[in-house]
Amino acid sequence: MEHQFLSVEAFNELIQQWSGRQVKITKHEMDDVDQIVLHLQSVSYDRNTRRIDDYVPIHSLQLHGEGQIQTLATMSTQPLPSPSYEIPLQDSAMYEFDGEKFFITTERGVYKIELA
Repeated sequence: MEHQFLSVEAFNELIQQWSGRQVKITKHEMDDVDQIVLHLQSVSYDRNTRRIDDYVPIHSLQLHGEGQIQTLATMSTQPLPSPSYEIPLQDSAMYEFDGEKFFITTERGVYKIELA
């Protein structure tokens, strides 16, 4: 399958198919790189209309499941603080899929989601 840009609806349809599988999320935000390994139980979206500032996103992708976060700068691994991982989304977010990996590009950073 070739690399393609997706609508949020097409992205959602494809990522839902990974429920029940182990995924690895690599987050690149500015100079920070983290990796999260998560047993993906379900996928949902959240809308936060009571934001205090622009740092709290209006929309977020919620990847639900137990997992570990590894901070590559310190090479430390810790359990996720809650049984879900949140990716902040903006209306300008771009969704891509190359047949094996998803890429979500936002104003804050790039998130890569692949099967672990």
